[in-house]
Amino acid sequence: MSPKNSGRPEGLPELWGGIEGTVNRVGDRYFDQMARSGHWRRIEDLDLIAALGIKAIRYPVLWEQIAPNGPHRADWTWPDARLAHLRELGMRPIVGLVHHGSGPRHTSLVDPAFPFELAQYARAVAERYPWVEDYTPVNEPLTTGRFSGLYGHWYPHGKDYPTFARTMMVQCRAVVEAMRAIREVNPAARLIQTEDMGRTYSTPHLAYQAEFENHRRWLSLDLLCGRIDRQHPLWPYLLRWGVSEQELGWFLDNPMPPDVVGMNYYITSDRLLDERMEHYPAWSHGGNERDAYADVHVAGVWKDAISGHRDVLKWAWERYRLPVAFTEVHLGCTREDQLRWLAEAWEAVCSLRAEGVDVRALTVWSLLGAYDWNTLVTAERGFYEPGVFDMRAPRPRPTALAWMTHALATRGKFEHPVLASPGWWRRDERPEANFAASLHGDSPAPYATYVPPRRADAGQPRPILISGATGTLGRAFARLCTTRGIAFRLLSRQDMDITSPESVERALERYQPWAVINAAGYVRVDDAEVDAERCFRENALGPELLAAACGARDVRLVTFSSDLVFGGERRSAYLESNRVQPLNQYGHSKVEAERRVLERMPDALVVRTGAFFGPWDHHNFLTLALGTIARGERFAAVEDVVVSPTYVPDLVHTCLDLLMDEATGVWHLTNEGEVTWAELATQAARLAGLNPRHVEARPLESFGWTAPRPRYSVLASERAQLMPPLTKALERYLEEDEIKPARRVSGGGRAACAECGGTVDEGHGDGRCGLHRKRGDGGVAAGG
Repeated sequence: MSPKNSGRPEGLPELWGGIEGTVNRVGDRYFDQMARSGHWRRIEDLDLIAALGIKAIRYPVLWEQIAPNGPHRADWTWPDARLAHLRELGMRPIVGLVHHGSGPRHTSLVDPAFPFELAQYARAVAERYPWVEDYTPVNEPLTTGRFSGLYGHWYPHGKDYPTFARTMMVQCRAVVEAMRAIREVNPAARLIQTEDMGRTYSTPHLAYQAEFENHRRWLSLDLLCGRIDRQHPLWPYLLRWGVSEQELGWFLDNPMPPDVVGMNYYITSDRLLDERMEHYPAWSHGGNERDAYADVHVAGVWKDAISGHRDVLKWAWERYRLPVAFTEVHLGCTREDQLRWLAEAWEAVCSLRAEGVDVRALTVWSLLGAYDWNTLVTAERGFYEPGVFDMRAPRPRPTALAWMTHALATRGKFEHPVLASPGWWRRDERPEANFAASLHGDSPAPYATYVPPRRADAGQPRPILISGATGTLGRAFARLCTTRGIAFRLLSRQDMDITSPESVERALERYQPWAVINAAGYVRVDDAEVDAERCFRENALGPELLAAACGARDVRLVTFSSDLVFGGERRSAYLESNRVQPLNQYGHSKVEAERRVLERMPDALVVRTGAFFGPWDHHNFLTLALGTIARGERFAAVEDVVVSPTYVPDLVHTCLDLLMDEATGVWHLTNEGEVTWAELATQAARLAGLNPRHVEARPLESFGWTAPRPRYSVLASERAQLMPPLTKALERYLEEDEIKPARRVSGGGRAACAECGGTVDEGHGDGRCGLHRKRGDGGVAAGG
């Protein structure tokens, strides 16, 4: 990436960036996003950000961190180094002083002294960095006021409108006082005032509440612009909440209109209020003193009902006739929908600017991702949303958003096949659980071909080709591509024989894919000992031919390897750089495949993974184990082989994200954790409420398998740990409706088949129906 802007059309809005720098307080504990991301310790992050080509960066120089004991005792070491480096890099800082915070421990958002103490700190910042021109003294006062004064999430944990109103008076007064102090030092300083914006919709019965909330959304900006007088709809409310006419009059006499009105618009910013609460989950139920109702985000229930980036920015422009910008654009979602969300925002700012609206910029937010915002930063639960960079690697790893940001900053446009399809908020499916489904794998039955709806201005989306139509992995990719709105073709051997160069060329020519996911291959580990030639043809030659063909056409390639490339001599997890030493023919075929693929196509993605378990394949170890235990029978499992099992939905989602991130080389992808097969069966049985004593732990030798297995084949990654812990994967696996028939005893003396859910006589000791009893793959059930 290069910071040069050659080839970028004139007249486009600037592209800014932002680091999630929230330092919020819950009780006596502070939650620090920069400490979580590691940016506090890494000044070199700024070089990576500058290489994106962005013009300015929203950057935290926070009161709580720098001067908790007052400006006279401030420690300027951190901002001195960072702001100087930003200046060297040619990035303009937009300095934030309070970001969802409540100040040092001695103060709060209801402290009358808060505005004046912040002003003292603001003056100290301006005096130390007189060249800084752009400031956001207090980020999103309304959002912080709601969370701190109305909902009780953050300090000082108010839960009433009088407390909320006080937080708003204090924060907005702090903005005015801080900017006055700054401008006494630097008269040219600009106020970039941010606020979350969207619209509340409702049923006719709740129109009064929606109208009130839509007025409330503008409260902070209206105060700063001196618009709240006796004719303002909120004037009587504010008086009722304890705000005096004198306080409101002060803002009329001392307006501080922003130099740029910054809108932060999220997928959850638009709300729907509905008194028919039985249609919505319990967590959404609430109300006011007059009515009870559900409050949900509109995107989850109404197609195309969200306001959209264009409307939000236009509302601000028409209301204030001041320059506007998007100061946060971020979506915590799968990678392609992150790209689609940013694309919508960019289209909005460009089209509005072309129509004469004074749109200054779009800010790509959460450059380094964000932590635990799914619980509103009230607890540390380890939930991470990647942004332009993924911080789960030893150093920030660029994602597809980095390539998009660089392209917009330097060329003003970005193209990717997934942008030809709409985001989930624009598709026909409207369940509230849509986004959760995209993360957890709860989706409709897979299709051999899926072409999602096209955007109005797009042609036919180029697909991903997925080989292995009859296999667990191929079907899982098809299922989740459908859920994620990614065009694909699921190909059988007849459609594309990966061991035939002619067949591969025909398929690539016919479908014109942008990527190929090779989920085909020879999987019978024991049979490979006597059928090595076929195993090598399918596992090594086939991927090699795909690599050669994809490399020649500039088509991305993902192919899969195995933990069986290792020999088991270690007692700590194998990393990507560890020496391979396979013990069996299957492992040798995978080693050879890795070598051939990367020789032919160095930018291919080769994924090593462990044994699968998942909700859609009833042949896998856990489903067979739980089905057997549910019938009260004993289940034999290996007690002396340690593995790192892999939950298929997690694997597929991670591979799709890495594919779009243009990740290359060998990656280890398994759920974090290690167990023996017997421990895995026992743990799953206990979580499922079954009797774990039915697990019969036995040594490897007792199963009589032909192919030698490593006693230890746990995988971990030195590149990034991207998949959730095994314990979390097991919990989600057991929540899936599709596996419940396999572990539920049915009435009438008949049990559910461990493979298909059909009924079998209890006298059938293997617990399978007539069809599946014939398959005789007990070795899989034993954990091989």
